[in-house]
Amino acid sequence: MDPDGRVDVLHGGLRGVRLPSLAARFAVVAVLLGNLLSGPPKLGSVLIVVSPAKSLDYESPLATKKATEPRMLDESAQLVDVMVKKSPADLQQLMHISPALAELNFDRFQDWQVPFTKETARPAVLAFSGDVYLGLEAGTFSERDFTHAQKVFRILSGLYGVLRPLDLMMPYRLEMGSKVKNGRGNDLYSFWRNDVTKTLAADIEASPGADVLINLASNEYFGAVDPEGLGARIISPVFLDSKDGGPHKIVSFFAKKARGSMSQYLIKNRITTIKGITDFDGMGYAYDPSQSTADRPVFTRSY
Repeated sequence: MDPDGRVDVLHGGLRGVRLPSLAARFAVVAVLLGNLLSGPPKLGSVLIVVSPAKSLDYESPLATKKATEPRMLDESAQLVDVMVKKSPADLQQLMHISPALAELNFDRFQDWQVPFTKETARPAVLAFSGDVYLGLEAGTFSERDFTHAQKVFRILSGLYGVLRPLDLMMPYRLEMGSKVKNGRGNDLYSFWRNDVTKTLAADIEASPGADVLINLASNEYFGAVDPEGLGARIISPVFLDSKDGGPHKIVSFFAKKARGSMSQYLIKNRITTIKGITDFDGMGYAYDPSQSTADRPVFTRSY
């Protein structure tokens, strides 16, 4: 403070503002106390979205007895009505899968029916078993973790639209990028985009204090979301790997598993701050501020 009562307040953006000496002292104290008490910027309970998986597990013991009904079954039934009319050969061509997988999924669509039972369906987060879910390790969740995940974790699905972790689902294969003609258009994006976006926006609004969506889904699946319709900030973490000192790049298997690992970290630690996200160090990754932006935090590692 100079003799005229001018104070340089670095944190509050008041540099050069001339205030009476006593008022200046109060301003400094107020700004410093505010910075100390507020802590890192809070996000509230973030909403996390991930992709489903092709691999399914309907054999392992369940880690919880809790289960809920999917919220978009009427829409799912409309798609099943389309899919049951396709032959195994049609499915093979549509999904680019083997004859054996085409037969399996033909049978799955024929057998699909509501209401679901615990004998024919299981909670989505325990049914998918691909790379993301290897990183998520939902089988290690406590009951409180499952309860929290139900509020903040969502799975985008070509057949079910938006799944909560405890929503029951029958086994299926229908990728979001599939060119399935339906009553709303020529593909699943035209079928789902409006409903998926509205459902996620409602989930964001209902989640206490949440105004941020953590996008850990693939481009294929997040393409079913209209970002402008969410009314929320979107943060999309990126995971890069370097082998033997080479340049960092996305390695699909590692990136998928890291998305699951970050989801587990956010759920189990009830993360509510930006710093909490960037503190993630699962699987040996570390936040790299030099490659990051506010909405695209980059995590790197070497192997």
